[in-house]
Amino acid sequence: MEKPKADSVVAVFADHNAAEAAVKKLTAAGFEMKKLSVVGKGYQTDEKVVGFYNIGDRVKFWGLRGAFWGGLWGLFFGGLFMTIPAVGPVVVLGYLATVAITAIENAVIVGGMSALGAALYSVGIPKDSIIQYETALKADSFLVMAHGPADEIARAKTILGTSNATRVDVHSAAKTPALA
Repeated sequence: MEKPKADSVVAVFADHNAAEAAVKKLTAAGFEMKKLSVVGKGYQTDEKVVGFYNIGDRVKFWGLRGAFWGGLWGLFFGGLFMTIPAVGPVVVLGYLATVAITAIENAVIVGGMSALGAALYSVGIPKDSIIQYETALKADSFLVMAHGPADEIARAKTILGTSNATRVDVHSAAKTPALA
């Protein structure tokens, strides 16, 4: 039996402080961390050193956004770091990281999309929006996403709409065609 697909809301933020504030607003409003995702570049191009390393079940980041990513990584209980062609290195935390890892492990390729694009598509994001989100990531913006039933997503959209986002979009998984 296939589980019902969840709807998603995606907010684009120009900087990591606004993205972090949005995550805090969502969790303060009762959203579960396992239903949230954050995606963004792992570093600024003018940094000399960037990276991360594992210590047991903890990940330490360094560089300009090290504290930001390290703090969020702990809240989200993990994620992944990958390089996307034409975008560069990005960090994916939360629900979407699990979907992306599954896509990578199962070698899911959707119309030449990146692993991130395939993960976004599989949670109900249309291809034209994926292109826009990857373009935003390339321009150093951050994505904050919530996934769940339509009523929760409507509430998340309201919260994200008061969080300094440059755009907030709702995507219904029911409207996205199944993968071939």
